[in-house]
Amino acid sequence: MNPLLAAAGAILLWSTLAALGHALAHLPPFLLTGCALVLGAIPGALHWRTWRVPWPTLLLGVAGLFGFHFLLFLALRLAPPVEANLVNYLWPLLIVVLTPLVLPGWRITPRHVTAALLGLAGAALAIGAAPTSIDARAALGFVLAGGSALTWACYSLLVRRVPPFPSWAIGGFALASGILALACHAMFEPRATLLPADAWKLAVLGLGPMGMAFYLWDVAMKRGELLSCGTRERAVRLFIHLRIISTFPSPTPAARPRARRARSSPLTGCTPGRTRPGS
Repeated sequence: MNPLLAAAGAILLWSTLAALGHALAHLPPFLLTGCALVLGAIPGALHWRTWRVPWPTLLLGVAGLFGFHFLLFLALRLAPPVEANLVNYLWPLLIVVLTPLVLPGWRITPRHVTAALLGLAGAALAIGAAPTSIDARAALGFVLAGGSALTWACYSLLVRRVPPFPSWAIGGFALASGILALACHAMFEPRATLLPADAWKLAVLGLGPMGMAFYLWDVAMKRGELLSCGTRERAVRLFIHLRIISTFPSPTPAARPRARRARSSPLTGCTPGRTRPGS
């Protein structure tokens, strides 16, 4: 498969990640992450024999998939979704910046630096124009979104430093990450009941942006030119920002205080004053 086409396919699938995660924000984050990642293993199930990889490679895959999504889903609960998603979109920029530090033999050209700076400036302008005030809670959300971006950038680069493995092995990473997340849900989060309306959203989330997107991105990272993938990914994601704005309309001035009070608890997914699903 052409690596640029694979990267484009992953980008299109990831354009739905924030909207689906926000629609399922009533679920505890470990539960949401676990269910979606277990479903994400399904596309690679027919190639399960390729899931056998060295332990360091498996740990890298789990850290990348589990860490990225858990931090992102927490960020979307704490900070305004549009702005938090833009901070998360800094990971292509981080790929460009970190490539010569992580991978020997690579260097950054002025063209890559210019594209990266333009991407960073665009995200900074969008966050600065946020319709709601940035309080301590939102600031923590932005920090978590930045951590999510750093996690995925490092994972995308480090896969080139471990022994080669088939892209279908991503299914094993997803399954192990999903089981870890569900175990954390059982230990640290209150019970929650999945509603019938959640089923199709989880299926789309797990099979799409948390499923096939991983396999496509692995092809792009292993066979493509990293710096070009990073800069082109950044440009496309800023364009997708227009779609996200239409998904998360800004609250009116009168509704902003009420919206801040109604934000759910970041760890339980429960809104204060309301009954948790299934309770």
